[in-house]
Amino acid sequence: MSPQRRRGLGGLLVLALVVVPLLEIFVLIQVGQVIGPWWTILLLVVDSIIGGWLIRREGARAWRSLNAAIGSGKMPARELADGALILIGGTLMLSPGFVTDLLGILLILPVTRPAFRRLLTTFATRRVVVATTRRAATRGTGAGPQGPGAPGGAGGDVVQGDVVDDPPR
Repeated sequence: MSPQRRRGLGGLLVLALVVVPLLEIFVLIQVGQVIGPWWTILLLVVDSIIGGWLIRREGARAWRSLNAAIGSGKMPARELADGALILIGGTLMLSPGFVTDLLGILLILPVTRPAFRRLLTTFATRRVVVATTRRAATRGTGAGPQGPGAPGGAGGDVVQGDVVDDPPR
């Protein structure tokens, strides 16, 4: 793994494990000060109930759409992306807080999902291009995971030799 990619993953972990919970706590306190603690708790419960209903409805719709695409012999790229976004949105809805719930609902709603689908498609396309470019660059040098069991098939240099057993000690 390259140092640049490691830094990106480290930043993502800091964001997910430190910044998001602090932001959630801040928003919960601010909402609690405006509408009161009991109304804030009630709003979180109602938000979870609506989110659960929305996840079930959109998840079932995405499943039917996936089955229809597979049944017609069509490549289900859009349906798989929708399923992934609904899964990520549902996971965000499981964590308590208004910020993650808002992002989760945006990922689940059929009105806003196409924008996130385009982002997901762009991200996945870039990852495939980078991985393919790296694999092609290392193929001729003998570096990288190659050989009969490697994902790219047999490749690299073949060295002829004899197996010599070590004598017993």
